[in-house]
Amino acid sequence: MKHQEVVISTPGSVELRQADLPAVGPGQVSVRTIASGISPGTELLAYRGELPRPDPEDAEIDPHASTGEYPMPTGYCSVGIVEEIGAHVDAAWKGRRVFGFLPHATGAVVEPGRLIPLPDRLSAELATFIPNLETAIGLVMDARPMLGERVVVIGQGIVGLLVTRLLARHPLGLLATLDRMPARRARSMASGADLAIDPESLTDRDMLNARMSGEHAGADLVIELSGNPDALNDAIGLAGYGGRIVAGSWYGSKPASLDLGGRFHRNRITLISSQVSTIGPDLSARWSKSRRMGSVLRLLQELELDSLITHRFGIENVADAFSLLDNRPGDTMQIILTCDEQTNGEP
Repeated sequence: MKHQEVVISTPGSVELRQADLPAVGPGQVSVRTIASGISPGTELLAYRGELPRPDPEDAEIDPHASTGEYPMPTGYCSVGIVEEIGAHVDAAWKGRRVFGFLPHATGAVVEPGRLIPLPDRLSAELATFIPNLETAIGLVMDARPMLGERVVVIGQGIVGLLVTRLLARHPLGLLATLDRMPARRARSMASGADLAIDPESLTDRDMLNARMSGEHAGADLVIELSGNPDALNDAIGLAGYGGRIVAGSWYGSKPASLDLGGRFHRNRITLISSQVSTIGPDLSARWSKSRRMGSVLRLLQELELDSLITHRFGIENVADAFSLLDNRPGDTMQIILTCDEQTNGEP
């Protein structure tokens, strides 16, 4: 059986290819894709040729990690319907709407254990947020925001905005965000930030510093999500004495040059690594990935994320979708590829 799959053929070039969909074997199911979300972080790195050497430990959830070579499949935010089940598979799977960390394609044949059944009330489009919201929840869990703290989030892309929405539910003393793009700063304020500033504006910087002055000056917590390695030094400059910095960006092949003398050393700043594929060791006694996923599915129905869907493209127009993401990042948030009907850039 033929199906279509999205492939980054070379850096800067993405195409839709015909491929054979394998027959459903024992212990497998076939899934017809309804919608698939483009991840503006990982997938843009792949599209721009900025991926690092592959790490086999990431291959389970990230198709880019398997070989790191072009042409490569891309995507891991797929929602569909189980249409056929193989021998030894529970009949209850047939007809279920499911999410899978699967590449962009019109269909897939996989084991049911790789799929997440979706609640009836959760739309297919909102379900494409699962990976990014899981990342955001993991970041907040690793950050441990405390009552009354001053928190700064650097970068208001899709993950940054999700983190902002989660933090806005906490009783913080200040929630400030930094992003160069005006549209993202506006979305940040709508997501619950107290202050959204342009990091290149001295006036904005002075405003933020004034909000964090006093006996315990500086930020208690800074979360770096811009994807720009230089922003880690900005985070060091914002953190106060004894402050914490959570490094949540994946920089790909871009090196990070850190100034670990002076302010970092003198202020006893703690640098924390956060990565979604595992649970932090100090949390793993009480938390598992399945428990965290339960929180993801619940919060997807509470956070009102529809406004973060900026564009929809039929999968046949995938090249236009990636071009838009690459050339106009300030205008895009969640881009969804649809497989049931033709769309082209519709909001």
